[in-house]
This record gives sequence, structure tokens and C-alpha cells, in this order.
Amino acid sequence: MSHIRKSFDRRDFLRATAGTTVALAAASVTGAAATPAAASSSLSIPKDRIGIQLYSVRDKVSSLGFAVVLAELARIGYQEIEFAGYTQSTSILGRQITLREIRTLLDDNGLRAVGSHVGIGNLRNNLQGELDAAEILGMPHLGTANAPSDTNTVAAYRAAADEFNVWGAAATARGLKLYQHNHSGEFAFATDQRSVRLYDVFLKNTDPRHVYLELDIYWAYVGQYRWPGFDPAAYVRNQPYRYPLFHMKDGDANAASGNGYDIVEFGAGDLPYEKFIRDIGPRASHIGIWEQDTAPNTQPNPPGSLGAADRSFTAIKGLLD
Repeated sequence: MSHIRKSFDRRDFLRATAGTTVALAAASVTGAAATPAAASSSLSIPKDRIGIQLYSVRDKVSSLGFAVVLAELARIGYQEIEFAGYTQSTSILGRQITLREIRTLLDDNGLRAVGSHVGIGNLRNNLQGELDAAEILGMPHLGTANAPSDTNTVAAYRAAADEFNVWGAAATARGLKLYQHNHSGEFAFATDQRSVRLYDVFLKNTDPRHVYLELDIYWAYVGQYRWPGFDPAAYVRNQPYRYPLFHMKDGDANAASGNGYDIVEFGAGDLPYEKFIRDIGPRASHIGIWEQDTAPNTQPNPPGSLGAADRSFTAIKGLLD
């Protein structure tokens, strides 16, 4: 297996690794491209497959390690794990943990690896190594949280789409799905064509058989606030099978913020999740993954970031119930 980069930065590469909760406080596109999984109810987000992006608890992965963190996440009720790197403090084992050891921890705790955020440079320079890692961990998806391009022109986004098509075809050949995770900037207008939204360029020019999307619902609403004129739910409703994964983070409206919202624990904000779920319709199943971008040490104590994970899981479960 090719060497996998060991250090990650949220915006430039991956999102770093994460890591205790209450117990630890004391101690395809439309139609042709893919066959959708059956939803467990009339909702398109199965309540028995709630996931977590480990970036949200990266401090605990770093300080306590995957073994402690994954056991606690399973206790809370999470089922799906999205990685943000595969490293932990070497003081825990005296060496770096291996991918096969992480897979054993997942299996031992009844957890599934659903995806991973890797840097776009890793896809460009070490794609087969990243696909190898995905196979070892048993994850069906591999993605990046980087924007398709740092140049906000139509031509640059078309070129990026061509690149993603090549990577996506390689993932498809290995039985995996490649995905791109948005922030707000993808919803800006192109600098060279002010009436063209960059996200639309990427969506139109990527092959629905090979390139999928993870809609970060919070950042989509920030994009709507900053560059009005679209409905986040409409993207999913129009091409439901291209969105196998959602990021479900909450935001509290704040007119003084340039984003229009502040990131908060799920259930503490006012993003219109009930309306969003109703508006996307039940045509495909989308795994809901909780994430909170804010620094873990800013979370209420006790018990910090895993406490936020616990409370947010309860809120998401309540929404889906």
C-alpha cells in the first residue's frame, strides 16, 4: 500500500483527527448512476445509521486514542464513522496505530467506516494508496473537504470536474464512491461569469456515475445567506442519488456574523432541518453525519467535545424520530 500522509490541516488537507463523553467526564445521480438503498422509513435519513465526523472530537482522538473514543461513540449510539485522518498520539501505543488495528476497533465496537476526508493533494498524488486505505477500513466512500479549485472561475471548476471524473472512475473500479464535501465558497458566483454559480458548474460537469457529493447542510445555508438565489434542498431533491452523505451541523442565526450563523451543538440552533428533510423528499437514503467545526476545547465542560457529541446525537435522533 502506498504511503498515506500522516499530518492533516482542516482547510488545506484533511481535517485533523479527533477524539470523551458523559462516561468519560469522570474517567449517483438521478436514476441511472446508482441503486439507492431503501430508506428505513418515510424519512430519507435513516435514524439507525447516524454518523459522526471525527474532526468534531479530534482532541480526544489525539489525547485518548481511537480505542477509547470509538468505544464511547458506540456507547452513545453512533453507527457510522467518517474519518479525518488515521493518526493518534504515539504516546498511546508507543508507535503509530495501523489501519488494520483501526479496522479491528471498528469491528469490535460494532461501528462502520462510512467515509474519510482526505486532502485533494492526496487524491492527485496518492489515489491508489487512499483507495487501499478505504478498502482496509471497509468504507464505501472516500472524499475530500477541499473545494474543487482555489480559482473561482468557470474554466477552473470545469478543469476540476475533469480531474474528479478521473479519480471517481478509479474509485468506481474499486467498488467505492468518491465524494466532494462543500463549504460555503462553492456556492459563490464565478469571478469571470457573475451569473454562474460555481457549485452548478461542478455538478453539471462531473459524471454522475463516478462523482458524488456530501452536502454539508450548515455550509449550504451559509452559502445561501452570502450568495442568495438557491435552495439547498433543491440540489438533493433534483439529484437525490448523488448525495449519499449529509453533514448535519446546526447554526444559530447571527446577523452580526459574515456567515449569517454561528456553529452550535445540534438542536441548539435554528437551521430549518425539519423543512429541509421534508423538502428533499424520500426518493433516496442519505446517511446523516454529525459534525461541529468549532474548536473542541470551546465545548461546554464537562465533558467537552464528546459531551457535545452525546447531546447532538440525542437531538438528531429526536429529529429523525
